Amino acid sequence: MADQKKRKKQKLFYRPVGMLLGLASGAVASTLFARAWALIGDGDAPDAMDEEREWKEILLAAAVQGAIFAAVKAAVDRGGAVGVRRLTGTWPG
Repeated sequence: MADQKKRKKQKLFYRPVGMLLGLASGAVASTLFARAWALIGDGDAPDAMDEEREWKEILLAAAVQGAIFAAVKAAVDRGGAVGVRRLTGTWPG
């Protein structure tokens, strides 16, 4: 029972940390996507509702953006969990 209470406290502690890391990872992923698109695309990344852009360009941009966001999120989540374990001695979650 004490172990269960400890886990609840850890989750509460990690929640704001996870939210801050989520915001930071979104900013990093946006920057990385903009740089990646500058290398592979023509100008700004297309919006799905951009009538002037072709399907293949819109879908390519969405796939690249999704891959970058997923990879950054995984790296940040994992790094945050490792950091919490170093501080507390236990794995969050």
